[in-house]
Parts: sequence; structure tokens; C-alpha cells
Amino acid sequence: MRIGELASRAGVSVRSVRYYEEQGLLTSTRSSSGQRHYTDSEVERVAFIQRLYAAGLSSRTIAELLPCVDTPSEENSDSALERLAQERDRLSAHIADLTRTRDALDGVMAAARAHREQLRTAVAQVINA
Repeated sequence: MRIGELASRAGVSVRSVRYYEEQGLLTSTRSSSGQRHYTDSEVERVAFIQRLYAAGLSSRTIAELLPCVDTPSEENSDSALERLAQERDRLSAHIADLTRTRDALDGVMAAARAHREQLRTAVAQVINA
């Protein structure tokens, strides 16, 4: 199938398919006129790549995981699981950082509210004086 059909069947843009190929996540054969051709199995591969992106993985990390799919073995599986655990730890650390940032913002917002209330009180005292 050609690139447009693959994109349509996989529910992605043609640009995404080209990007996946540029990143080494997807391969095609070329016709004599240079058109890309894909097999039916590439539809499932694109869906798999999309799930990995949705899980927060980069194209580099996805490329590291694909040997587990392309040449399944216990060693490749162990390697993929270790890499996924590293990514999970990275995301957990990022979530903790974001939580601290949100908490700091909550503190700034509380201070701003208190300051606003002090201003209202001061204005009200001037008006009532």
C-alpha cells in the first residue's frame, strides 16, 4: 500500500508516517518511481508506535524498544522492560517536580489573595473615615 493509504488506515497523517520512517521506526520499499510502499503489518506497527508516543516516550526511546518487537527474545524483552522502568522513573520525577511547582504557585496565589484583601480593607477604611 502507498503512504496515503497507510496513514488513512492507521489514523495518522502522512507527515507522521514520513517522520516515523525518518526516525527509523518504520520502513518501506520504494517503487522505481520512488513511491513508498508498505505492508499490511505496518498499520499495526504505526498503531503500536502511537501507543508508545501516548505513553510519553520519545522517538529515540521507541527506537530502543523496537528490537523487542522485531526480534523477540528474553534478552530483548528484559532490555525493553528495563528501559520502560527508566522512563517511568523519569516521568515520576517530573511529576514530583510539577507538584512542587504547583504547590509553590498555590503559595504565591495565597499571598496575592491576602494582599488583595489587605488593599480592600485599607480602601474601605479610607472610604468610611
